Amino acid sequence: MSSHAAAHAPDTAHHESRFHLYVQIAMLLAVITGVEVVAVFLPFPAALVITGLVVLSVVKFMFVIFYFMHLRWDKIFCTILFFIGLVLGGGTLLALVTLFRMHASVPLTFSGL
Repeated sequence: MSSHAAAHAPDTAHHESRFHLYVQIAMLLAVITGVEVVAVFLPFPAALVITGLVVLSVVKFMFVIFYFMHLRWDKIFCTILFFIGLVLGGGTLLALVTLFRMHASVPLTFSGL
C-alpha cells in the first residue's frame, strides 16, 4: 500500500463510522416524529401533550444541530455563536408575541351597521 493510500485509510474509516451514526440518528428522529404524531391523538390533557411535544422537539432540534449541522465537531466558538443567534431570535419571537397579544390586537367591532 502506498503512503498516499495509507494516509487516507483512517479518514475513510472515520467517515464510514459517521455514516452509520447519521443513519441511526435519522431513524431515531423518525421514531420521535412518529411519537409526536401519535401523541396528538391520545386522550391526554392538552398541557401534557404540548409539554411533551415541546420536549421532543427540543431533543430533535439538538440532534439536528449537533450532528447534521456538524456543531459537535466544530469549534466551541461556532456553537456559542449559533446559540447566541438562537437566544436573540427566541427573544425577538417572545417580544413580538407579547406585543401583539395586547389589547391592540383585538379586532374592532362595528356598531350601527
